[in-house]
Amino acid sequence: MKLFDVYPLNNIEIVRALNSTVWDAEGKKYLDLYGGHAVISIGHTHPHYVRRLTEQLNKIGFYSNSVIISQQKLLAEKLGNLSCKPDFQLFLCNSGAEANENALKLASFYNKRKKIIAFKGAFHGRTSLAVAATDNPKIIAPVNETDHVTFLPFNNEQALEDAFNSYGNEISSVIIEGIQGVGGIREASKSFLKKIRTLCDQYDAVYIADSVQCGYGRTGQFYAHDYAGVEADIYSMAKGMGNGFPIGGISISPKFEPWYGELGTTFGGNHLACVAALAVLEVMEKDNLMKNAEEIGNYLLKELNQIPQITEVRGRGLMIGIDLSEKYAEVKKDLLFKHHIFTGEAKPNVIRLLPALTITKKDADQFLIALKEELIK
Repeated sequence: MKLFDVYPLNNIEIVRALNSTVWDAEGKKYLDLYGGHAVISIGHTHPHYVRRLTEQLNKIGFYSNSVIISQQKLLAEKLGNLSCKPDFQLFLCNSGAEANENALKLASFYNKRKKIIAFKGAFHGRTSLAVAATDNPKIIAPVNETDHVTFLPFNNEQALEDAFNSYGNEISSVIIEGIQGVGGIREASKSFLKKIRTLCDQYDAVYIADSVQCGYGRTGQFYAHDYAGVEADIYSMAKGMGNGFPIGGISISPKFEPWYGELGTTFGGNHLACVAALAVLEVMEKDNLMKNAEEIGNYLLKELNQIPQITEVRGRGLMIGIDLSEKYAEVKKDLLFKHHIFTGEAKPNVIRLLPALTITKKDADQFLIALKEELIK
């Protein structure tokens, strides 16, 4: 059987990793500033993480939700406290797409409506509802096409008001990333997020904060939406939640009263997944990683903004987009093959930085020196 190759990356095979360093099959060392799409939050093979999973695996690795899994309750309590949402409920699943799928479905159950408001540049996943709310026709199969989703310009308050005036009580939910990842590291303004909150309250629509990539401390706050001082009704999460172990979830406002069987999952919230997520939160709290994300992120943003060859720098904390002109289209390849630095991209000329929250100033300087070298040659 031939492998269906989803994301070929220059034929580099990573076989070993530690903190923000990875090694390929030939023994070459790389600085990882992408973390596998923002998944590695506390660094590769963190000793506390490895120990916690090993201890759990020696007891029991999996049983379904047909039995009590005490680790789920511990995770809900820890997550509620660190995210400052102790009165929210947690539903656990396996991925960000699943999290958004369940968030959109829960909203529709709540107000019995179908209309979803999403935004240009959005990426919410590849499952049925999640991909329908994603602004990328190339990955929407005919079976996913629906007239229930309306895409509005990002950060356009007038368009948002017009949509609510037009659809009013037909709107089930508004789903938005605090910072668009695939869309180019574009941050929602405070006033825009506040306007969403106001209109959702006015029309009893559900405000869904997609925090799959921009959440879990990456921006220096637990959810990227927190900086706006508004509270969403549902927060979706995944990626950095398990530091590589597949887990996702939604944090649900007390206004919802889920009924038994409304949401369900076989693998979601299993013993190993919960312990992985607990280990991440324990390290984040002990090592004050949200503060580190804020400080190193601010340092990178300041230094990057002083490089004249860069068209624009966007982002917050350790979610950074570096906009380059077409003249520098090969810089990402040069960083990888000449300097052995992994970065991502968002659109052809945007370098996307999504390093572990444990990144050091030394790591940041290594990247800055390499980038400057490639831009000024």
